[in-house]
Amino acid sequence: MKRRGRRSSDDPSLPVVSLVGRPNVGKSSLFNRLVGGQPALVEDEPGVTRDRRYAVCDWEGARFRLADTGGLDPSAGGILGAMRSQTLRAVEEAAVLILVLDVKEGITPVDEAVAQVLRRTGKPVLLAANKVDSATREPSMGEVFRLGFAQVFAVSATHGRGVGDLLDATVAALGGAATPAQPSEPGDQMDAEAEDEAGPISLAFVGKPNVGKSSLVNRLLGEERVLVHDQPGTTRDPIDTPFRWQGREFLLVDTAGLRRRRAIDTLTEAVSAKMARDQLARADVVALVIDAQNGATAEDAKLASFIEESGRAALMVINKSDLCRRAEIDQKVAAVREELGFMAWAPVVVTSAVTGRGAGEIPRVAAEVFEQWCRRVPTSELNKHFEEIVTRRPPPAGPGGRYVRLYYITQAQVRPPSFFVSTNYPAAVGFPYRRYLVNQLRDIYGFEGSPLRLVLRAHQGKKPGRKAG
Repeated sequence: MKRRGRRSSDDPSLPVVSLVGRPNVGKSSLFNRLVGGQPALVEDEPGVTRDRRYAVCDWEGARFRLADTGGLDPSAGGILGAMRSQTLRAVEEAAVLILVLDVKEGITPVDEAVAQVLRRTGKPVLLAANKVDSATREPSMGEVFRLGFAQVFAVSATHGRGVGDLLDATVAALGGAATPAQPSEPGDQMDAEAEDEAGPISLAFVGKPNVGKSSLVNRLLGEERVLVHDQPGTTRDPIDTPFRWQGREFLLVDTAGLRRRRAIDTLTEAVSAKMARDQLARADVVALVIDAQNGATAEDAKLASFIEESGRAALMVINKSDLCRRAEIDQKVAAVREELGFMAWAPVVVTSAVTGRGAGEIPRVAAEVFEQWCRRVPTSELNKHFEEIVTRRPPPAGPGGRYVRLYYITQAQVRPPSFFVSTNYPAAVGFPYRRYLVNQLRDIYGFEGSPLRLVLRAHQGKKPGRKAG
């Protein structure tokens, strides 16, 4: 089966195939099976998928974008009503629609209502009768045909049964719209790695539930691409969306709101929280979104510590400024700075996703901190300043009055900028002096928005220093 899925791809030149159906029929499981991975959160609970998500699917020489959608219930209100709006957008942009059904539960009135919605589009509709895990369940397929669609496929998202036939029919329905896949060459992996190195800036929005992460993403995109609702925890899956700002490519990642562990009371929320934390590992820049009314809380401080430990570039976004008096904003910023003092290196952007105030500053600042995160200082220049730094304030003597000598400094890597300092007595250089060195490097070179790593290494061929005096 020649298939390759890429979670972050959103090439507008590729045709879209949308998976549609009522909640909890296995759309996300089928999405994962079709794109050859597990990019979507799956649990046996209705409404887990709440936003559109995309991946590129390659099949027998053809390529298309596959869209996973939230459950469609034409008569529902509340959060399901908001999900309906997202799903209808995916229906509108699709060239081919796949209606996913659950043969174990049979055809429900909601299935019939969804079928009517899809039939009115006039677009090709394929029926994927899911959960036909073995031949013993094929007799239950009979009632599926009463929906009146000609192309019906018995599939099992769990076991992969019938998926090849469904993909064959999908490519046939796309006709000439499907883009030919490029042949795989031995150098493809190296080319892909080079593309990733020079690719878009991955900007992840993290924060507690209901602080406005999705609203900020939508404000930047200019459309309601990510589901927004006043119910905390609306976003479950991380959602990747390409975005261009002044010629610079970004990948905006909206993540699930993170709460303290004792506040996570369902398996879905626990998995969502883990997926959100995992986004830190693949992000270039992290925007920590904080509610301006509530200020920085203990949960925000914990998130900030995750960001610092991850080594990602970062900025702090104080959102919902429209709910505060203008005279209060400076006080709010100062309070956040004080509460999250260990993140003093991260710039602050004040925004309102509702009015749009400050939202345009996010990509600008993100691009700047990304450049600082990738910055490398020549060794000769670095040591010239380092000598001045040490001369101005020599390291204190170690235990027993031993001299501590710092010989030279070199930048070992970028992303984040990491420095090795050669010394005769690494254990004697305590945290206060390490902090002094880091602060001096920031004063000289900036590195705003980027954490710095400083490692002291024993100078080869040197024994611990002699006693002072």
